[in-house]
Amino acid sequence: MTDPIKTSREGAILEVTLDRPKANAIDLATSKIMGDVFADFRDDPDLRVAILTGAGEKFFCPGWDLKAAADGDAVDGDYGVGGFGGLQELRDMNKPVIAAVNGICCGGGLELALSADIILAADHATFALPEIRSGTVADAASVKLPKRIPYHIAMELLLTGRWFDTSEALNWGLINHVHPAADLMDQVWEMARLLASGPPLVYAAIKEVVRDAEDAKFQDAMNRITKRQLASVDRLYSSDDQLEGARAFAEKRDPVWKGR
Repeated sequence: MTDPIKTSREGAILEVTLDRPKANAIDLATSKIMGDVFADFRDDPDLRVAILTGAGEKFFCPGWDLKAAADGDAVDGDYGVGGFGGLQELRDMNKPVIAAVNGICCGGGLELALSADIILAADHATFALPEIRSGTVADAASVKLPKRIPYHIAMELLLTGRWFDTSEALNWGLINHVHPAADLMDQVWEMARLLASGPPLVYAAIKEVVRDAEDAKFQDAMNRITKRQLASVDRLYSSDDQLEGARAFAEKRDPVWKGR
């Protein structure tokens, strides 16, 4: 059996490819591997950006592997350190993750894409949350989707399980950009290189602030930031990179970010 997860790296960028023929569905074993891969990415100081995509041109990921479930994988089993797909529940993921949706993206696959920070899609990609049709709940999507797009649209997608295309996904702000399939990965890598050239400590602070403030009152969130109660913010405000940004501006040059 081949490794269901392929990784490659270019400088500070890690590309993670889900490769489980025929459809890139995720079973418990694959989810655990993905959790380990993303935890290693999170903890590697030399890596700054991750790309997640699927092998082939037809499927990004359809989510849970129903054949594995029929063979005994429990839907409430141990998915590994990051929860389903390695990202949804991975704590302290303070680095940017880009999802490159190269085909069918449904169920847990859509929930996995929603765990990324930026989503780029091939023009032939399609989306759905069809769990309702199999008598179960799209749990992570039920939490996330009404916070990402208008409530009534999110509820329609959750309650009907209907399919929708990239035009609709783009219209509702569910994805960032749509590209011809042949150009998708070039565009994804261009975005990844742009992010990799940026300030990693600032990225970490942005991601922690966004997470922390999700259900907080505005002033409570601001107080935690200004009082340096968030670890990433405290680190940023004491860092060489913070000074480097000011120096570069004053000296009219590009900053050199060192992540410290």
